[in-house]
Amino acid sequence: MRKAISIFILILTFVIIYFLQTNIFNWFTIAGVMPNLFIILVLFINLFVGIKVGIPFAVISGLYLDVIMGKSIGAYTIMFGLIAIVVGLLEKRFSKDSKITIILMVMAVTAIFETGIYGYQAFRLSGYIEPISFIIKLLIEIFYNVILTIILYPIMQKAGYKLESIFKQNEVLTRYF
Repeated sequence: MRKAISIFILILTFVIIYFLQTNIFNWFTIAGVMPNLFIILVLFINLFVGIKVGIPFAVISGLYLDVIMGKSIGAYTIMFGLIAIVVGLLEKRFSKDSKITIILMVMAVTAIFETGIYGYQAFRLSGYIEPISFIIKLLIEIFYNVILTIILYPIMQKAGYKLESIFKQNEVLTRYF
């Protein structure tokens, strides 16, 4: 029952982030770039909840965004799935208590995501590439995501440990042996 409620809360969080992303952050852009809270959410879920819940959540979220945004079907699904796999495999090697580790992970995941999306769109549009504008956009989005992570870190950490206790209750002893 607690897992079902937690999954509902994660879905509700996705809806709230979608609302913020499409309605609020459109007003707070730098050079037309806004933060991508979905990347932070996928990272957060895979880091604290684990790969069993994180990958399906990431793929379904990506598919939903692909359908709603309509730019290119499959790009968000593939990139969110890739991020979920990478973070899920590395989550035991990094400390969730270190703010610097989380910030570096947000920077890396944002760079992976945006590079993948840009490469996919460049391939789809027959190879037209503007590396300077892409790098500027990437740096601005990394900056935005890092600032939001710093602001939201205390909430993410508390919620993350609560979710971790719900979803990983059977894995606690096996993690250390």
